[in-house]
Amino acid sequence: MQIHKTREEWLLAAVEAVRPFFTEKRHDLPMDCQVSCGFASTGTRSHHIGQCWSKESSTVDRNQIFISPALYEPVEVLDTLVHELVHAVDNCEHKHGKEFKKIALSVGLEGPMRSAGAGKALKEQLVKIADALGTYPHGQLKVH
Repeated sequence: MQIHKTREEWLLAAVEAVRPFFTEKRHDLPMDCQVSCGFASTGTRSHHIGQCWSKESSTVDRNQIFISPALYEPVEVLDTLVHELVHAVDNCEHKHGKEFKKIALSVGLEGPMRSAGAGKALKEQLVKIADALGTYPHGQLKVH
């Protein structure tokens, strides 16, 4: 088990841990995604738990991914991260349309695409990754 001092360290390690899911399906997951904790641009009332911004929104030409600090359970964080990484593969071009759906289904997400989450097989893999990554370093946030 690894020990990460910050959520960002944990999230960057998580990106590398799930990268093979994308590579195996021949999806080009950007090597330099920026991943951090933060609320979606719509705030906490929207209940969005993740958000990906296109490369064009960054001065350093990188996708910016934010995972809600309200999430603290490692498998849920990983599940949300995989969903946002699908957006990064697509550079946020097709929102939750058919191109997004094709990528999402291929890596193991299922359900309505706006809230697509890990199917059974992917969830089993995320549990193993969470165990290997160790504790997600942050306390539970009270969201009102």
